[in-house]
This record gives sequence, C-alpha cells and structure tokens, in this order.
Amino acid sequence: MKTRFNTFDIVCTVTELQQSEEKCVILLESGNRIHTTGFEWPKNVAPSGFSMKLRKHLKNKRLESLTQLGTDRVIDLHFGTGEAAYHVILELYDKGNIILTDYEFTILNVLRPHTEGDRFKFVVREKYPQDRARKSTMLSENELREILKAAKTGDQLKKVLVPNLEYGPAIIEHVLLKQGFPNSTKIGKTFSIENDIQKVVCALEEAERLFEEAKKCVSKHLLSPYKEFPSFNVAVDEFFSSMESQKLELRALQQEREALKKLDNVKKDHSQRLLALEKTQEIDKQKAELITRNQALVDQAILAVQSALATQISWLDLAELIKEAAAGGDEIAQHIKELKLETNHISLYLTDPYAEDDASNSNDEVDDQIPPMTVDVDLDLSAFANGRKYYDQKRHAAKKQQKTIESQSKAFKSAEKKTKQTLKDVQTITNINKARKVYWFEKFFWFISSENYLVIAGRDQQQNELIVKRYMKSSDVYVHADIHGASSIIIKNPSGQPVPPKTLNEAGTMAICYSVAWDAKVVTNAYWVWGDQVSKTAPTGEYLTTGSFMIRGKKNFLPLSHLVLGLSFLFKLEESCVEKHKDERKIVAPGEEDLSIIEIESAKDDEEVELPDDDDSDEEESKEDVKNTSQEEDKEDVKKDSNQSDSSSEDDEKEVKYPDTHIKIQHFEGTKINILTQPVIKDENVEDTETVVYLGDNKPIVLKPNQRVRDEQKEQRQQVQQTKRGQKSKLKKIKEKYKDQDEEERKLRMEILQSAGSGKESKKNKKNKNAGVTKTKKAEIKVPKERVPPIQKLETAEDGGGEEEESIVQAELDMINSLTGIPFVDDELLFAVPVVAPYNTLASYKFKVKLTPGTGRRGKAARTAVSMFLKDRTVTPRERDLLKAVKDEHLARNLPGKVKLSAPKLQTLRK
Repeated sequence: MKTRFNTFDIVCTVTELQQSEEKCVILLESGNRIHTTGFEWPKNVAPSGFSMKLRKHLKNKRLESLTQLGTDRVIDLHFGTGEAAYHVILELYDKGNIILTDYEFTILNVLRPHTEGDRFKFVVREKYPQDRARKSTMLSENELREILKAAKTGDQLKKVLVPNLEYGPAIIEHVLLKQGFPNSTKIGKTFSIENDIQKVVCALEEAERLFEEAKKCVSKHLLSPYKEFPSFNVAVDEFFSSMESQKLELRALQQEREALKKLDNVKKDHSQRLLALEKTQEIDKQKAELITRNQALVDQAILAVQSALATQISWLDLAELIKEAAAGGDEIAQHIKELKLETNHISLYLTDPYAEDDASNSNDEVDDQIPPMTVDVDLDLSAFANGRKYYDQKRHAAKKQQKTIESQSKAFKSAEKKTKQTLKDVQTITNINKARKVYWFEKFFWFISSENYLVIAGRDQQQNELIVKRYMKSSDVYVHADIHGASSIIIKNPSGQPVPPKTLNEAGTMAICYSVAWDAKVVTNAYWVWGDQVSKTAPTGEYLTTGSFMIRGKKNFLPLSHLVLGLSFLFKLEESCVEKHKDERKIVAPGEEDLSIIEIESAKDDEEVELPDDDDSDEEESKEDVKNTSQEEDKEDVKKDSNQSDSSSEDDEKEVKYPDTHIKIQHFEGTKINILTQPVIKDENVEDTETVVYLGDNKPIVLKPNQRVRDEQKEQRQQVQQTKRGQKSKLKKIKEKYKDQDEEERKLRMEILQSAGSGKESKKNKKNKNAGVTKTKKAEIKVPKERVPPIQKLETAEDGGGEEEESIVQAELDMINSLTGIPFVDDELLFAVPVVAPYNTLASYKFKVKLTPGTGRRGKAARTAVSMFLKDRTVTPRERDLLKAVKDEHLARNLPGKVKLSAPKLQTLRK
C-alpha cells in the first residue's frame, strides 16, 4: 500500500495549495506527505522542542507562498516578508527532513541533522543549498539511446529509466503501459532498442504533458473505478486518515488484548493463590499429625542433637557422626536427613506408625493415612510445641484464604475498572475524528440572543478594531459600556430591521460584563448606536488609538443590568433536524412572554448552592449613581429641547439625525445622568409627574409619564389581597428584592425586556394616554415619541444588490438556526459548542449554570459545570459524548474573569 508521496503527487498538491483561497490546516510528515486535513490527529501531551521552535518564529506569520524546488521532492513554505521572513523546507525523499531557515536561508533549526558527503551540512547556522535540487530536463532521443545501450541485457526497462528521469516510478509505469510495455519488459529480450525506442520517446512526452497539466489545474483520475472527492488534497487526506486509522485500530486492538490479558492474569493469579493456600494448609496439618504420632522419636532426636552440640563439636563432625550412627543401625540417626543448624532446625523423615494397622481396616480409615515426608523441627521446641506450631501455621493459612476469598470480588472489580479505563484511554488517544467546523465568530466573545441575533465582542484592542472594520455594517448595532476598557459589541443585523429592545438589553449586559466592571463588581450603563455612527476619523489635531472609535450623533443609553452570565452548550443539528427547532429563538410580542423567565431571580434560583471554594459573598446589588444638579438649568434645557421638538418636522429630524458631536469611547467617564421631576397637569384633582433624564450632552430624554399611579397601586393592593394560596411567599421574596424600585422604573424595565411589537391596550389606558397628551399640550411641554431604531434601507433588485443581500441574510440565519440549546431525544447532533451569554438568554437551554463575579478560577468552574451536565438525569449518551469531546481550553476561554458558579442542587451533584 502506498505510504508516501511521489514526485507527481507533490506537483498536484502544490498546485492546489497555491490556488487555495480558504483558510485550511496543512499536515506535514517528514519524508512522506504534505496536504490539507480536516481531521483531528492524535497529539503529544507536550510539544517537542522542534515544534516549539517553529511556533516561536512562525507565530502570527502569513504563508506567503508554497513552491517546489526544481523537480525534486522538496517543498519551500515561505512565511512573512522582508527580513522578517522564514522558510520551512520539507524534504519528502529518503528519510525525510524539516528545516527552518531565516530569510537568507540560514538554518535555524533542523529536525534531522546530517551531512551529505563533504559538500552539504544540514546543521544550525549553515546555509541551506537551494541549488542542489534537480531541474527538469527532457531527454533527447540520442541521450535516451545511450542510456538504454548502457544497460545490461535482461534488465527491466522501467528500472533502467527511473533513476535517469524525474517523473517517478508510478508515472513511468503508467506511460509505458499505455505504449504496450508491461513491467516485465526486459532490454534485449522483449524490448529492441532500434525498433521500440520511438515508443519510449512518446511515453516520455506523455509523462511531460501530465506534469505540465498537473502544474496548471487540478488532477482527476479517469477510466478506472474511483471515488470522487472535491480536490486532490481532500482525497489524499481521506486516504491517509483511513490508513492511519487502521494502524491505530490495530495498535488499539493490541493494547486492548494486553489489557484483557492482564485482567485474566489477575484472575489466574488469584485462583492459584487460593490453591496454594489450600495446599499449604493440608501439608501443615500432615506435618503436625506426623510429629504428634512420632512424638517420642522427635523428642529423642532433638535431645541427641542438643547433647552433641553441648560438647562443642563442630557442625561438620556432627554431620559425620550422624551418618556413621545411621550406617550402624541407629534408629534415631536414620530419621535425621539434614542438619539446618544455621536456622537451629533439623529435618526428620517421619512416617505414619499406624499405617500398617490402618491398612487392614475399612477404606474410610485408609483415607486418613498420612504419607511419609520430611519435616523441619525446631531444636528449641519440644515435639508437642513443634506440632502446635504447624497447627498454628495451618490456621493462619486458613484465615488468609478466607480473607482472599472475601476480597476476591473487590479485586476483580478493581481490575475490571482499570481495564475499562485503559480501553477507554486507548480509544480516546487512537481515535482520529473529523475536525468540527469552527465558526468565524468563535474567535471573539459571542452569543446568540434570545431573539436569534448573533452578538460578537472583541477580546482585546486588536479584535475591537477588527470587528468594527471588517464585520460591522451600517445596518448592524454597535453597543458599548460606559466605562473605560470595555469591549466593542456588535449585534449582527443582516435583515436591516429594527433590533428589539430585549436583544439590545442582552448586548448591554454583555458589554458591562466584559469590562473592568466584572472584577470591580460595579454596575454601569451601556448604550447603543447604529453602525454608521461609528467612525475611525478623529477630530482635527487628535488621533485614535487601536480599538478606539468616534461616536457621532445621539447615544441611546440602556438601563442598568446585573452582572450575571451563564455557561451553556449549543448543539449543531443535522440539516434534517433544523426545521423542528425553527421557532426556538424568536421575537415575542408584549404580553406573550413568560414572566417567570423574565424575572431576574426566581424561586428556583433561591435554592442554588454555590461552590465551596468560590467567594461566598453575595453579588453586590446594582446601584444607580444619580446626582441632581441645578434644576433651573435642567428646566431651561427641557423647554429648549421641547420647543425644538415642536418646531421640527420629520424632514428636519432626518437632517439632525446625527448632530455634530464627537465623543470618544475612552472618555465616557465624564458622562453624567441627572434626573428632574417636573409636574404635568392632567386633571384638576390629579397631579402626575414625568421623568426627564439628562445625558452628558445636556439633551433630555423624557421617560414615560407615571399615569394614574394611585389608581394602579390601589388595583395592585386588591390583587395582592386576592392572591392564590402558595404565592404569598414568592411575592414576598420579589417584594424584598425590588423594594427600592418605584413603579416608573419597573415599567421602564418591563418595556425594555419585552420584545418589539404591537401590544393591545385597554380602553382605560387609551383614554388616560389621550388625556395626558392633551393636557401636556396645554402646558406647552411635548413628550417625545418612543425611541425606535430606524429601518435600514436595503438595495432593491433594480439596484443590482437585492438578491445578493437576501442570500447573505439567509446564509447568516441558516448558520445560527442550525445551533440549538434545547436538543430533542431524536435529534441527530454533530458537535457541541460552549457558549457564555447573559443568564436570561439561556433561560430555556437544557444545560446551564449561573456565573457571577467571584474568586473561583475559570477552568475549574467550567470543568465543574460540565461534570454537572454529565450527571444530569436527562442527558442522552450522544450528548454526553459530545460534551466530553469539548476540550478544556475551549470551555473557559469566554469567561470574563474569576467567577462564582451556582446552580440548583450543585453541591449534591458535586458529591
């Protein structure tokens, strides 16, 4: 089977890589291959020194060109430009090599240092010889004739041509077969130089033509059974990955066999240990019985040896004395077989004295006979004590056997557990999976709003610059926190329609959380503007640093938000399952939203358990830093703004849409919010108030008047009195939570949280509204219209951009519609993507935990969350596998900082 590239393969892959315009991953294997890959290959836990060197020099460098040196199997990958350029030279012949050089081809690092004769040294600080690569030269007929004549009679034609040509054996074999020369063609026998040389010349011309075509266009196989792929690189990637998977599977199978063999060995060892203990007990019992039945003989032997030793006779002389006594017929000496005086023992050969008598008895009594054996006897003990010693050893072995039997099941379970873990690790290490598609927005902070808008944010100044310059359009919405160092937030709005307030509020929460406000645990304002209000052009005499922009025109401030995020997972759906999740994220009309979801803190949240190693302090409640300045100046500004509003027409409003004001993002610390309460006469008996908010540019925004507050409070009291049983405790908690919030603020928050749409109004509200407007006109104070984002005008088909714009919008929607946070049991899921978003956005997601500012580390918090998800009773095997497949470095990369993790029954699940 083919395992490495030949020259033609290199020409084909270089041609495709030179024409590639997409971002791709290139796999290099020294001596074997180079091609793009869409698979995740096994990697070492720690990178090698050579890999670290490549990372150091090639980081943030662009691959400028990729060329083949001559017709040799050598490829030059050129990174960077000018004196900051580097070359990675890949050699795909012989043992192969990878060499890193600078812009002058001075070797900086080499994978396999070596020398080629006396001319070339492939070591650090030496110059890489570029001119050593062979050039393509087409042989003439005379040169070819000389080569064939120099060959020996009987040599194969193919083997003679291969070393003298640069086409490689596969191409030469192919073109010779087309001319009627099989591999068995031999010079001087089945090949005549004079008669067949023209066919060889035609074959070489065909080979040259194939090479020239491969350098210009993508190659395809014809006239043979084949499986077609989009490109040569994809086909090669599939081929080598399949082949490597087979190797890894064989290796994994071998490791599985070894693991199972170890398990069998544990079981066999356990069984043999039990048999050995049983045998030991039987032998010790027999030895004790023999000593007991030969008690007098044993005592006499012990006494004889002790008496001899008392005369201070040497051990050798004592042994000789016992031998002589045994030869002379001494019965005691005949039973002494060995002296073990170094351990103070002697070995006695003992027999059962009752064996002959028992032989005449019944068969049952014969079974009690003890076979003769040699028994070691301690000289310091009597015969009775020696017998008791063997009985004690027998009882000890019996206890050991019982413990072994009792621990047998535990030992087997432990061994099986280790074996299963080994098999699992082998499967994880050796598995080559198709790399999942990485979306373009994953390099930023991102989430999908509850109304299906994609929201992205920069991780640093460079990314802030990037998302505004490259990804933001005039129809998109720019959101920023009113604090220094905050991220730039973009709400992608391909349809150009007004963005609903709920999505704006969620983006504002994101802007505040991804700022210094998270670590400082303070709450500030966020605002939004249209994309065409953001500019990189600075005023005369000033300049803007990286990541800073000019905001021209009116900034639309959002209400304060809590520092609450959530960690969850989105699952990629197979195309056939997307339709079932069509309306999961949609714009909800007022009155249709689920109030239990909109509430920031519900009864379920009250039961949350926090991680013990995180900060136990409660989240700081958000407080508005509101200061009242001179009311006289504010009133004058209100009147001035009201008069301008009365006198301006719709055309005038378009002209002054973006006033000539220049506000830098980094200077928002000076923005102040002043609140002025001004009476509005609506009825002779009722005095209501309206709230006017002044921004840093001293232009007022009049909030919705507090209409019929007394009547509404009265109705609320009546509703509380009629509260159903079981709701009092919940209302009590809500009242305690929002005790500092007045009716005006509550209405404002509910209007912002609800989606854009036409809600139904009662006749009473309409009547009050009309009465309020009438009385306001009498007082010469006009309430501005509700702030609605202007509709972005799309190009029509006549302008030539309508169809293209529509296709772009549809592609954007299809991309995010294929991701769901609520997978069904019968869904076909492809992969899982971790997402960090405002907690309210994740209200309906299957897996979620709450994140607030704390002291817990991001990585540990993310791993704890995943462990909780894996222990969920509703998790399916497919979801569990996809969650486990997410790498740790991808889990915590979107967390804003140190966090406090909380979720219902989290402590129980952790235990």
